[in-house]
Amino acid sequence: MKIWATIWAAITISIGLIVLVGYFIELPILSVVKQVLLQWSIPIAAVALLVGIANLFTVHWRKASGGQKNSIYSALLIFSLLATVVVTGFFGPTAPWSLWIFNYIQIPVEASLMAILAVALALAAVRLLRKRLNLFSAIFLATGVLMLLGTAPLFGITLPGFHGPFGVRAMIAQIPAVAGARGILLGVALGSVATGLRILMGVDRPYRG
Repeated sequence: MKIWATIWAAITISIGLIVLVGYFIELPILSVVKQVLLQWSIPIAAVALLVGIANLFTVHWRKASGGQKNSIYSALLIFSLLATVVVTGFFGPTAPWSLWIFNYIQIPVEASLMAILAVALALAAVRLLRKRLNLFSAIFLATGVLMLLGTAPLFGITLPGFHGPFGVRAMIAQIPAVAGARGILLGVALGSVATGLRILMGVDRPYRG
């Protein structure tokens, strides 16, 4: 078993190094090999996605058929999954029926989830202020309230200074929110690079199974 683990580690590290070096050194043979490896990764990723969908179907099928608590949601998920697969597979992803599912089911569901998220964040801010009264919790609550007031009119009344390109909401969304989002993206990128380097050096071996 150890010899096979060493072989898989050598193959993984070699492929990763070839693709990584191909982005920094311009050699014809290296570019060709890199492109071939990247083309191989596309169907592998597609198969991994199908495996994930099959696993999701299996888990919710067991919940729905076993009569577990809240199994109605699992049955609804299975019905929606099968209906979407049949419609898009038979008519195509750009057909009117497929676009109808996307425009009148997917988008409203996503909008509803975003609305629930906004209310949940406001409620979390209030609870945080009750349990831990400090400057940061007060700033979090005030920011949430200002964003909610600036997103939609309050009972049809447009508050001055909240809307428009130079309003309070726009200033919060364009300056501190964008700065925080970029910081998170940089952290994610650095974490991904660190994880990739650990795999290339053989420190982490998630492919051992």
